[in-house]
Amino acid sequence: MKKLMTMTGQFRDDENGAAMVEYTILLGIITIAVIASVITVGGWVSGKWSFLASTLS
Repeated sequence: MKKLMTMTGQFRDDENGAAMVEYTILLGIITIAVIASVITVGGWVSGKWSFLASTLS
């Protein structure tokens, strides 16, 4: 437990730790945006394929 507290203190005092947190948050935001885009485009493509299948039937 003491080792964990020491590491936490080092990250808090070191600016590299702050930069790492900022990049992690940025990566999370980008990941959420990509997932939302894939879901939206997937729904659109699914609708187009369903329309095409019903038209051909």
